[in-house]
Amino acid sequence: MPPKKKEEEKPTPLMGRFGTSLKCGIVGLPNVGKVPAFLHVTDIAGLVEGAHEGQGLGNAFLSHIWACDAIFHMIRAFEGEDVTHIEGEVNPVKDMEVISEELRQKDSEYLKDKVTTMEKRGASDKNKIGEYVEVLNKHLLLTSKPVMYLVNLSEKDYIRKKNKWLLKIKEWVDANDKGAVIIPLSGALETKLLDLGPEEGEKYLKEVGTQSALSKIITTGFKTLQLEYFFTAGKDEVKAWTILKGTKAPQAAGKIHTDFEKGFIMADVMKFDDFKELGSESAVKAAGKYKQEGKNYVVHDGDIIFFKFNAGAGLTDKKKAK
Repeated sequence: MPPKKKEEEKPTPLMGRFGTSLKCGIVGLPNVGKVPAFLHVTDIAGLVEGAHEGQGLGNAFLSHIWACDAIFHMIRAFEGEDVTHIEGEVNPVKDMEVISEELRQKDSEYLKDKVTTMEKRGASDKNKIGEYVEVLNKHLLLTSKPVMYLVNLSEKDYIRKKNKWLLKIKEWVDANDKGAVIIPLSGALETKLLDLGPEEGEKYLKEVGTQSALSKIITTGFKTLQLEYFFTAGKDEVKAWTILKGTKAPQAAGKIHTDFEKGFIMADVMKFDDFKELGSESAVKAAGKYKQEGKNYVVHDGDIIFFKFNAGAGLTDKKKAK
């Protein structure tokens, strides 16, 4: 008997707002070591146990998290008497439980007076997952936001890639947020690199045999928001445009100008990797890797595109007459 085909895992539905002006929020307990980064991030005030009932800053943090589309959950895994822990001891697993429970409790409280309406409007069929997502997206639930876990280590532990909490953190994430990304970093190291500057910082990284985690954090945040880049190029400039993963060519053209989408004819496309490897547009063409794509083409990350469109297609009769 032939073996059963392994069922393909269906991608997680994209929750939240659909757009390209998206941002991540950093959350965590106070004094966990939230790192400044060159990604559009909202640094959310330290969240404490009982916040959903008004403890600490209470509901002050909620509007900030609701305004974000994804969450960097900063977890403290370093010791240090000079940086006190609000619970009196360093226990990242307990910290994660506190944060996730506070978000869950707030969502539960928020939904109490809305659940009846949601049941009436929601889908009754398991296959209509899109309808569920559409309903839930209207409420921007805190627990629906994708989470990336940033584990803040001491510089020593980060360089040697060892810490007693790492395995326990992974076990908790696997059990409670399967598939979520965990990124170790050292806030102390990142701060030192900022103080040293680019040249001295690079020299120091070579000396200690490690690298900054910021690039990985930024890239992961971008991917978690399901965003991609495509490029357009002229004689004097190259521009990168941000789109949601799965965007088709006419809608991508519309990011440049609405008339490009309305009058879309076709897109001349080459891959950035091909361009980098072969060295020029003419070489890409000669290798047969320069493609003409139609309106159903799904733009991929790193595509270099020249859009062809009917300049008058999006204009009113009055404008066309001019």
